[in-house]
Amino acid sequence: MSNIIKAFNESFGTLFNDGDRVIKRIREDIAPKVAADAAYVNAKENTPHTARMAHDQALGKVMQSLLKDDTQVYKRFVENESFRRFVTDMVFGLTQEQPLS
Repeated sequence: MSNIIKAFNESFGTLFNDGDRVIKRIREDIAPKVAADAAYVNAKENTPHTARMAHDQALGKVMQSLLKDDTQVYKRFVENESFRRFVTDMVFGLTQEQPLS
């Protein structure tokens, strides 16, 4: 976790007032919702490519729901390609691990 926060702050520290809050949001809110997406759960049983496509679609839906709850994170996700890639890769990695609680 500390390595994730360090990498995040090195890459995006100036984008957010509270990078730790953003990492917590990703780990505790976004990743579990993506992991619970039925289409993604089913796709994980198929090829890695299929799983990644379903993941990216599920992540898009979850991020869209953030529009009203966390506009700052949503805006950065939509507008900043590096941040979007970081979040996408981080959430994919987290959802490939054991089930999130």
